[in-house]
Amino acid sequence: MKKEYVMGNGAIALGALSAGVNLVSGYPGTPSSEIVETISKFPREGAHLEWSVNEKAAMEVACAAAYSGARSMVTMKQVGLNVASDPFMSLAYVGVKGGMVVVSADDPGPISSQTEQDTRRFAEFARVPVFDPSSPEEAFQMIQDAFDYSEKYSTPVIFRPTTRVCHAYASIDVADSFDVKKYDGFVKDSKKWVIFPRLSFANHAMIEKRNVTIGEDFSTYKYNTVEGTSSKAILAGGVSYSYAKEFLKDYPEIRLIKIGTPYPFPESFALKALEGVSEVLCFEELSPFLEENILRLAGKHHLNISVSGKLDGVVPASGENNSNNAADIIGAFLGINSANEGIDISDAPTLPVRPPVLCAGCPHRASFYAVKQAMRGKKAYFCGDIGCYTLGNAMPLDMVDTCLCMGAGVTMAQGFHWVDKDSTTFAFIGDSTFFASGITGVVNAVYNDADMILCVLDNSTTAMTGHQPHPGTGKNMMGDVVDKVSIVKILEGIGLKKIITVDPLDMKASVDAIEECVSVKGVKAIIFKSPCIAITKPTDKCVISDKCISCKKCIREIGCPALITVDGQVTIDKNLCTGCGLCSQICPVNAIGGADHE
Repeated sequence: MKKEYVMGNGAIALGALSAGVNLVSGYPGTPSSEIVETISKFPREGAHLEWSVNEKAAMEVACAAAYSGARSMVTMKQVGLNVASDPFMSLAYVGVKGGMVVVSADDPGPISSQTEQDTRRFAEFARVPVFDPSSPEEAFQMIQDAFDYSEKYSTPVIFRPTTRVCHAYASIDVADSFDVKKYDGFVKDSKKWVIFPRLSFANHAMIEKRNVTIGEDFSTYKYNTVEGTSSKAILAGGVSYSYAKEFLKDYPEIRLIKIGTPYPFPESFALKALEGVSEVLCFEELSPFLEENILRLAGKHHLNISVSGKLDGVVPASGENNSNNAADIIGAFLGINSANEGIDISDAPTLPVRPPVLCAGCPHRASFYAVKQAMRGKKAYFCGDIGCYTLGNAMPLDMVDTCLCMGAGVTMAQGFHWVDKDSTTFAFIGDSTFFASGITGVVNAVYNDADMILCVLDNSTTAMTGHQPHPGTGKNMMGDVVDKVSIVKILEGIGLKKIITVDPLDMKASVDAIEECVSVKGVKAIIFKSPCIAITKPTDKCVISDKCISCKKCIREIGCPALITVDGQVTIDKNLCTGCGLCSQICPVNAIGGADHE
C-alpha cells in the first residue's frame, strides 16, 4: 500500500482502479475532468481509457463493456448527463452484466455551468440508484461499493460528487498496483439486450419492484449513519453533511443523520434514525430531495414530526452551502448562538471585481474583433457556444448574442436566418465543441439550405476544461498518436462550397475572409486557426513608442488585459503580453510594435 495525496476527482479515479475497472470513457467538463486525467497517470494494464467525442458516445461505449461483463465507468458534469440521457434511460431498462458507474459531477453555485440541476432528480427519473459522497475519502470507498451494487442488481448506478468534493484534497491509501476485473465476454441474447416495447414493459415492472429491495439494502449501507440522540435532528447528504458535521463537532448530543444513498431512499434506516425526533432540518444541495422524501415518509407512516428545509425557506432554494451558512442555519434551528462559529469575515477587505476575460493574446479575441469590424453598421446575429469563447460576450467585444448549450449556436443561427432573412447570422464554435455537438447542426443547415456563416475557433485543444485532446489533435488518452480528423474535410464532405482557413491574428486577412463569405449565399465556414496561448507561449512582447497619442483605441476596442493605463498613459503589462500583435494592427498612429509588429 502507498499513500496518495489527491483531489477528490483523483480519489474517484483511484477508487475505480481499485475496483478493477476495465474501461473508462468520458467527456471533459468542470468539475469532473480530472477523473479521467488522473487515471491516465497510473499504470492500468488491460484497462481502456478514452475521451469520447461527447457524453452520449461515452455512455454507449461504456454500455457495451458492461454488457460484456466488464466494469466500466463514464464521467461527465451534470449538464453532460442531458446529452447522454437517451442511451442512459434505455440502459436503465435493459440493465447491465458488469458493474457500470455513471459519474455525474454536480456544480452547485453554479460555479462553471449553465444550470444548477440536481442529478439525484435524474436518478429518480431514470429509476437507478445514486451514491452521494460527502468527502474525497468517502468517494474513494463509495465508488468501489457502487460497482458492487451495480453488479448485484444488474443496473447502472449514478455517482454524484459535487464541486467541493471533486476539488477538495485528501490522502488516500491505495494499492501499489491495480488489477482489472476478469470477465466472460458478451453473450448474445436478443431477448435481453435488444430493447423492444414488450421487454421495456416487463423490465419497468421489475425495476419498480427491485428498487424497493435496493432501498431496504441501502438501509444497512455503511455510509447511511446516525449520531446523537436529541429530539431535534439534522439530516444531510453530500458535502452539506460535512459542513453540518463541522458545526456540530462541539455538540455531540445533536442527532445528525447522513444519507449517502438518496435513491432508492433507505426508508427503514430513516424511520429508525428518526425515532424520538420531533423536528428535523434537511440541509442539502440543490433541490429539496431529501426533504421531500422525509415528508413522504412522515405522511406514509403518520409520523408526528416537523420537517424544515428548502420548502419553508429555512435553507436557500439555490446555490451551494458552506460552513458559514451551515452555522447560521443549523444554529438558528437548534437555538445555538452561532456568532462565533464558522469563519469571521466581518473585517475582511472587499474583494476586487474580476469578471472572467479572454486571456491576453487569446486568438479568439482577434476572431471576434475581425467579425465585428467586417459587420460594423450591418445587421447581424452572433450565436455563441460553450467554451472559452463564451467570454466574447464581455465588453468591449460584445460579440455573443446567445449561448444556450453545446452545439446550439450552429442551429440557432439557422433559426435567426429563417425569421430574419435580411440579417447575416454567425455561429461561433470551438474545435472541440465542433466534434462534440456541432457537426449535426451543420448537416441540418446544408440540408435545409440555410444562409449562415460558421466560425470555427480552432485553437487545437479543449481549452476551458484543461486542454484535453480531441479528434483534431492527433492523440488520445491511451497515449497513441492517431490520425487527425480534419474539420475542413468534414465540412467538405457535408457539402459546404466555401471554406476559408485564416490566422485570426492577421486582421486584414480575417476581415477579407468574412467579407468574402458574406457575399456568398448558403452555408459558409471560416476556420480561425491559431493555437491556444496557454499552451503555446510566444517569447515576443509588444512595445509602445513615443508616437502614442493616448487615444486608448487599443483598450476600448479589444479589451486585452495586457493593455493598461498608468498615470493616464497607455502602456503594456509585460507580464501579460504575448506579442500577438492585434493591438499593433488597430493603433491609428502605428505606435505599437515589436519584433514581428513594426
